[in-house]
Amino acid sequence: MTTKAASPPSGILWAKVWGLAAVQGAIILTWVIYNLYLVTLLTGLGFPEPLAVTLLVIENILAAVMEPLMGSLSDRVQHWMGSQFPLIALGIVLSSGCFIAIPAVAIFGAGARWLLPTMLVAWALAMTLFRAPALSLLGRYAFQTQLPQAASILTLVGGIAGAVGPMANRWILSLGPGLTFAIGSFVLIGAAFALRSANPTAGFTPKDSGDPASASPVSWLALGFIFGTGFGVALGFRCLMTGFPALVTAQLPEGPQGLIVGLIFIAIALVAIPGGQLATRLGNRRTMILGLALMGILGLLAGAIASGVLLALFALSFGACFSMVSNGTIPYALSLVPSQKAGLGTGMYFSGGAVASALFGTFADTVSGLSPALILAAGSLFFGLAALCIASSPRLKLGRVIH
Repeated sequence: MTTKAASPPSGILWAKVWGLAAVQGAIILTWVIYNLYLVTLLTGLGFPEPLAVTLLVIENILAAVMEPLMGSLSDRVQHWMGSQFPLIALGIVLSSGCFIAIPAVAIFGAGARWLLPTMLVAWALAMTLFRAPALSLLGRYAFQTQLPQAASILTLVGGIAGAVGPMANRWILSLGPGLTFAIGSFVLIGAAFALRSANPTAGFTPKDSGDPASASPVSWLALGFIFGTGFGVALGFRCLMTGFPALVTAQLPEGPQGLIVGLIFIAIALVAIPGGQLATRLGNRRTMILGLALMGILGLLAGAIASGVLLALFALSFGACFSMVSNGTIPYALSLVPSQKAGLGTGMYFSGGAVASALFGTFADTVSGLSPALILAAGSLFFGLAALCIASSPRLKLGRVIH
């Protein structure tokens, strides 16, 4: 079982949080690389370009099932072995191996080209083995009231990794798939070592820790709110990252499009730490609702943007608001489940996001035919859905339960 660490003045085990942030950054960076190269790799072996969207939909459907399943398994592994790290390490090793094998299959697999889609799906599945188990550890690395501040480090690193896509895509593509995927694979392994060196097993022992079989009941309604929040946040963000680049292209056909879109992720990183401090003082749920409400308003006003300066201000404003929400997502999920079911709660949040991504991919062609302003307005509705879930969840009463 986990051991109780000495309590630092801040109530946060910073070394462990930074180790967890390394894992979060590696996850985002590898997905950035994957999305940049996916179409190129498939068309290089003669597959039609729309297959990329189909694969992403399949991967997200599988993730919707696997995320809570692996999260729940990690809760039991924690009880059986006293640590979730063996499951996390297994997932990272498998993911790293599959990731570095993808370009090899693309280069040498012309005679058996269907190995490539198989390997792509295998890698995406391997990634679901450890994300929820790893990020659920956050609940053991900070007091409940300090969780948003601890999560701000994950948001900071994630924002930096996410900025690589729009701001350095040409450079990444110039490296070629072999070197780029090798870098991503080594970053994953390095993140595992960073987390391991921080002794992930040790941490604060929650008061209600014990046998999962005798844990406090988990409300189906609570899991539904967690799922709905993940769904709304993810679908709203997907609408934004589809509509806003199209708006930038329309307004600035010859301008620094990648830089302006990248400002969203820069703002996410810059506001992460002060946003975490705000959530600690104001309350996590209030801060999340405030961020979602402001993003909804920005989405509705986006159609009136008519200059490059306003586009940049929109990107910075949206990133700042999203940072306030991102800091709170894992703490929010953890707050609605007993500590023995932390992996399940985290997995349900990611499951909602996966369903949103699958749904968005299914209707990608229809969405692409809409005006950028309409897509951004639709995103506002989904941010509103997430805010409604968060606002309603504190008043829930236990209904049917899972033991």
